[in-house]
Amino acid sequence: MTEPHYSVTFRHDIKLMDVMWNRFFAPEDVEPYAAECWRRFEQEGFRPGYLLRMDMRASAVQPQDALAMFRTHFDGFPRARRIAVVTASQIARMQVKREMTQPYMRLFDGAADALDWLMQADEAG
Repeated sequence: MTEPHYSVTFRHDIKLMDVMWNRFFAPEDVEPYAAECWRRFEQEGFRPGYLLRMDMRASAVQPQDALAMFRTHFDGFPRARRIAVVTASQIARMQVKREMTQPYMRLFDGAADALDWLMQADEAG
């Protein structure tokens, strides 16, 4: 049995959508993942202005054809207040910076530091 590509958890107490990628995505993997994210976001009652942590440490760099599918399937996804992306790979960091140009996105080496930064958003107002 293979490990799932991802896990998505919603923490209502801190308005956090917590995503973990466990390996790279083939283009055909993106649509079911995106559909689940959209469905769960609505099902959980989340709204724009939530916090998003994406832990990509186990997934490395994504193939270019999968990136195109991410852009297509996540177009119009509700906007987060802050996005923390966790990856230690320099190549993955470059890819994330190229694909995720939001000024409210930051990169981190560890999940705890990412969560700390996200929580500062609530403390600041």
